[in-house]
Amino acid sequence: MELFEGLKQNISGKKVTIVFPEPTDERVLGAAVRLKSDDLVEPILIGNPSVINKIASSRGLIIDNLKIVDPAKFDQMDEMVASFIARRNGKATEDQAREILKDENYFGTMLVYMDLADGLVSGAIHSTGDTIRPALQIVKTKPGVSRTSGAFLMVGDRESDKYIFSDCAININPDAQALAEIAVESAKTAEIFGIDPKVSLLSFSTKGSAKSEEVTKVAEATKIAQELAPEYDIDGELQFDAAYAQTVANQKAPDSKVAGHTTVFVFPEIQSGNIGYKIAQRLGGFQAIGPILQGLNKPISDLSRGCNEEDVYKLSIITASQALQDK
Repeated sequence: MELFEGLKQNISGKKVTIVFPEPTDERVLGAAVRLKSDDLVEPILIGNPSVINKIASSRGLIIDNLKIVDPAKFDQMDEMVASFIARRNGKATEDQAREILKDENYFGTMLVYMDLADGLVSGAIHSTGDTIRPALQIVKTKPGVSRTSGAFLMVGDRESDKYIFSDCAININPDAQALAEIAVESAKTAEIFGIDPKVSLLSFSTKGSAKSEEVTKVAEATKIAQELAPEYDIDGELQFDAAYAQTVANQKAPDSKVAGHTTVFVFPEIQSGNIGYKIAQRLGGFQAIGPILQGLNKPISDLSRGCNEEDVYKLSIITASQALQDK
């Protein structure tokens, strides 16, 4: 079964509510209409109804059956302000909170935090920071996870060509503890897509073939990840060819359960991760879907500003799948 057809079947009719803080963007609005029509997601559009309806009319979109929440007329705003102040532990006054919650991303993230929605998709017209900052301040990371990370689902032409590349979007140079947490969360992300997680922590060295601080970090991260999640097959440090190709694995890491079978590739820092996924995308012809934010208490997803309507549609399906997994 094609990957997204399986995900769609899993969420169909489950009434998962996803917040869209950017419905004035035609890509987002079009995707929201499709998601509702396909009975995959219950969209919540944030903004002025008259403005949103005008844009929908100009595109010939019917949005009568979509829920629109106008922050300026939200009947639970007092409750939201109080909840925000408590969550920020006194770092905002009431006046400051009311001003902050005029921001669509903060308002939408609070809807998720207050369990008035299951997840949020933003980033079509906002920066990654504008999407992630409210999530880190309000939703925050799961217990035992020190930071969020960004994974890409890499999909090739063959049914078996499904991989997770991580972290390619958030952490510039994570230490061993953070890298281990990223590896474990990436394994969990793989399971959402029916991928059996075989996790490799990548390096320019395989099993001590080179010596440097960078290699030591990855080796330490591997040990920590194995202790954090013994239920997963995790190994490192491995070069990409040893992680991917069985013939190379037989020579470089013959005793590894992961080498040659890797489905989850964890890069040592963002520079190699970003370069790696883009090489696979541009030269390898893989579709790169994401970044999928990992490690948060609630699913918040960040679009690329260069996305198209199909990207919004698919990332929303992934976000709904994360929400169901969390439940």
